[in-house]
Amino acid sequence: MARTPLYSRSPLRPSDRSPAPTAEAAVSSAAGVAGAAAVPIRTRWASVLRRRERWLWASAGLSLALLAGWPAWTGKVQSPLTVEQIDAAMRESIAKEPLPSAAAAAYAAVLPSVVRVVGDPPEPAPTAASSAKSGKAGRSKVEAKGDGAAESAKPEAERDPDHHPGRSVGTGVVIVDKGLILTNLHVVDGAGKITVTFADGSESEATVVSLQPKDDLAVLQAQTIPDDLHAATLRSTAGLSPGDEVVAVGFPFGIGPSASTGVISGLKREFRSPEGKRLLTNLVQFDAAANPGNSGGPLVTMDGHVIGIVTAIMNPNRQRTFIGIGFAVPIENAAAAVGMPPF
Repeated sequence: MARTPLYSRSPLRPSDRSPAPTAEAAVSSAAGVAGAAAVPIRTRWASVLRRRERWLWASAGLSLALLAGWPAWTGKVQSPLTVEQIDAAMRESIAKEPLPSAAAAAYAAVLPSVVRVVGDPPEPAPTAASSAKSGKAGRSKVEAKGDGAAESAKPEAERDPDHHPGRSVGTGVVIVDKGLILTNLHVVDGAGKITVTFADGSESEATVVSLQPKDDLAVLQAQTIPDDLHAATLRSTAGLSPGDEVVAVGFPFGIGPSASTGVISGLKREFRSPEGKRLLTNLVQFDAAANPGNSGGPLVTMDGHVIGIVTAIMNPNRQRTFIGIGFAVPIENAAAAVGMPPF
């Protein structure tokens, strides 16, 4: 006996069948699936970035800071120098290039203003006897011209122009660049002709324009001045004290310009000339070497400023040589002689 089948194998009806997908539908379906898969990926990354935004910015800033400080990170860190190392470095530097002395700097600062002053006596009026004598001397000189021994046998004092009878040699300092020169009165007193020699070697005649006998000062005016003439810098003596270093610049015995160093020994000193003719007061005492020829020269501080005019030296034996006591007129008095305002 045949059994009834549990499942029917009859084909489906046409109304129950799903239509077969076309090619266009297949392509569209594939694109939709791809788009559906792509959208969630972008959304996922955006969500991650939003959650980690602060951390990302912090990491970027740290990276930039590291890059900016890269040489410092890789450079060798030096420890600070010790006192011994600094001292050794200074000693080595000074040994290679020694520092100039303060006295040399002061001398260099005032040198362009220092002049040599020569006072020649006035020429005597010619007389009949002197004319005959000079004519005879002229003939003798001409006759002996061919004999070299006669010329060389002349005394040294006669061959040296600085040793003419009645000639005085001293020093001066330019205090106004128009050619005003300060010196001692006794250097030019009674001179018939005054000649000054500037630092550049040029010479000029000078005339006396002012005198201040109580301070042994004279003011000269040069007739011809160099184009680059420098005036000295003046400084008051108010702030000075015994022990301060000074430099005396001048032409001792006609030699120079020469510099000597020392200190201020005292202030407000008095000095009377050996002849007793003049009493000088309010002087600066110093021990820098000064000799005949230094008269009228500047007394200079270590910064190159003129504080006085060398005017006298003390020697109980009256030998006109330096024994350690010199005097200078304060620059305040010297400025008054020129008519310059006080400090």
